[in-house]
Amino acid sequence: MANLTLALDAMGGDFGPPVTVPAVMRALTHFPNLTISLFGDKPQITKHLPPEYQKHSRLTVTHCQQVVTMSDRPLNAIRNRKDSSMRKAIDMVKTGEAGACVSAGNTGVLMAMAKLILKTLPGIDRPALIAKLPSLTNKPVYMLDLGANVSCDSDALFQFAVMGSVVAETVDAISSPRVSLLNIGEEDIKGNDVVRQTAGVLKASSQINYCGFIEGHQIFNGSTDVIVCDGFVGNISLKTTEGVAHLMLNHIQQLTDQNIVTKILGFIAAPFLKKAFCKMKPDQYNGASLLGLRGIVVKSHGNADQDAFYNAIKQAVVEVEQQVPARIQDRLESVLLEKIG
Repeated sequence: MANLTLALDAMGGDFGPPVTVPAVMRALTHFPNLTISLFGDKPQITKHLPPEYQKHSRLTVTHCQQVVTMSDRPLNAIRNRKDSSMRKAIDMVKTGEAGACVSAGNTGVLMAMAKLILKTLPGIDRPALIAKLPSLTNKPVYMLDLGANVSCDSDALFQFAVMGSVVAETVDAISSPRVSLLNIGEEDIKGNDVVRQTAGVLKASSQINYCGFIEGHQIFNGSTDVIVCDGFVGNISLKTTEGVAHLMLNHIQQLTDQNIVTKILGFIAAPFLKKAFCKMKPDQYNGASLLGLRGIVVKSHGNADQDAFYNAIKQAVVEVEQQVPARIQDRLESVLLEKIG
């Protein structure tokens, strides 16, 4: 494996160094070809680093005077947070010193900074957040956009379909990934004008294996590999499914605590329930990528624990190794040539 470097915002998210630093140590152990540059409050970071990691040959810590908070507005952060851990991590990707940036910080600021500093690929109007979701077939399902763009036109949705298809091919080796549009019905007449226009464009492209509309209840059934929607719909869908998962866990806990009999039954069923819900646990799917940029940026959940943040680091490693932005650019060029032709 070739050596690669990641730039990490150690201060982002709800917990900062208590989560990000242990995840970094785990990543360095698991990936012998990986070098990590941590950005943030150096005293806080080193407090969570054992002595052997403070002088680790593949780990550097750069002190930053500022931190992007969850309440910062994008424009204000761009102007006034130039010495923040998030900004410094993105800058390192811009200079080519790092292959990717990972942050659990403010999503709006991360997207705005990344777009301003890294720029979008030729042919891409807007970056999109994509994440991997579980399915009934045990194969991953990719969904985008998950909140980077509240509203989109048909051109943007078509670009999302191209980018999502490339990620499914390169990261999970899915040949000719099936692409679907999330809609309020499967029939061609359903949906708003933008969704129907996008469907027409996707049908006409030989570069996309378009399979039609799907509804919300089909997101996890494995009938498609890439689900495309605008960021408003995608974010609500994702947060709703996370809420339902927590609701189910809560109800199961309440049922098993009713009396001694249910407690015994719950104890017997616990290993099977744990195995089932581990497949649905959001942590193992943590790491939403900002696609369409001239560099790799991976967004971790703000409330990610150590396991979840480690999975975001793994996602960044895979995307660097697979050179995802270059592959997206190559596919876009083919798509544009087809349109011109």
